[in-house]
Amino acid sequence: MEDKTLKGDLFILSSPAGGGKTTLSNLLISEIPNLKRVITCTTRKPRPGEKDGKDYYFLTKEEFERKIKEGAFLEYAVVHGNYYGTPKKEVFELLKRGIDLILVIDVQGMRQVKKNFKDVVTIFILPPSIEEIIKRMKERGDSEEEIRKRLKTAKSEIPAWKEYDFIVVNDILEKSKESLKQIILCHRKKTKRFDLDSIRDEELRKLMA
Repeated sequence: MEDKTLKGDLFILSSPAGGGKTTLSNLLISEIPNLKRVITCTTRKPRPGEKDGKDYYFLTKEEFERKIKEGAFLEYAVVHGNYYGTPKKEVFELLKRGIDLILVIDVQGMRQVKKNFKDVVTIFILPPSIEEIIKRMKERGDSEEEIRKRLKTAKSEIPAWKEYDFIVVNDILEKSKESLKQIILCHRKKTKRFDLDSIRDEELRKLMA
């Protein structure tokens, strides 16, 4: 049954490492009003420039495992030896306020959310080539060992694109951003999101009620 208390939409962005999902989500949030990114939790160490509470909630392994026992996550997974998870309470509070959310998670996280969340919109961001994946990982400072691990994971995730509602090839950043923007804005035109108070004509509003 649809939860009518959730007024916002949840959009999941997934891509292989180096696919550009984080960069694209930040661009979308800067341009689309009433859109926020869900801050997820992780036990990995912050990369240079990352801040706790802005990029991730950085937790110890013990803190994360305590939250698992408390049922605090909408989804969680172990990726490259580190925990990643989405705080359930924050997601539902924002959706009830009518705020649209972008959740940047991997394929296994998407599968967990879809089991428990009916009206999620899933988008897979595909890099234009394997060579481009490697280039982007090198540019962000990943070590050769990290690149090897992430490339292996990327090759296992790419076939999952068929499980998503939409796919966007991130070859030109501006073009990819506009494609994602259209998806989000179109979903705001769904009948369930329509506000009858926006109709000024009383007779017409009564007919639509």
